[in-house]
Amino acid sequence: MAVLNIVKYGATVLETPGDVVTEFDDELKKLVADMFETMYAAPGVGLAAPQIGVSKRVFVMDCSGGKDPEQRIVMVNPVVLNVEGEQTGEEGCLSFPGIFFQVKRSLRAVVEAQDTDGNEYEIDGLELTARCMLHETDHCDGILFIDRTTTLKRELVKRKIKKLTKAGRWI
Repeated sequence: MAVLNIVKYGATVLETPGDVVTEFDDELKKLVADMFETMYAAPGVGLAAPQIGVSKRVFVMDCSGGKDPEQRIVMVNPVVLNVEGEQTGEEGCLSFPGIFFQVKRSLRAVVEAQDTDGNEYEIDGLELTARCMLHETDHCDGILFIDRTTTLKRELVKRKIKKLTKAGRWI
């Protein structure tokens, strides 16, 4: 397993919908293992393949932050089937290091996906699980969490990133 580089905002792969996964092979299993390793090292609770520069519809998540092996989830080709309710909470993103703000998401989400063997399954998640599945599915669709906020907040975040880039601290 390897810790991979996480691409930062500005990389085109982050705003491009990922390709559907059709090969459920050892290469996919290695990618997923490396993604878990990278996510835990960051540290984070979710990581999508586009965030490591791989344009595929795959993400890993673990809302326990590595404390509970039962919480390790791999979603290949995720599709949001149903959402309901509303929650607002602070959200961050490994591709936006050090940037956090309030994001409105659904309280509950039902997401269908495949595992690394291609078997289909569904997760009916609440609160943090729903937030994480929706955030990471967005990554697979080329949607970023700054797209889920107001125009003003989005512009403030972009301005902050420009300053960090000029200072050589956003590479």
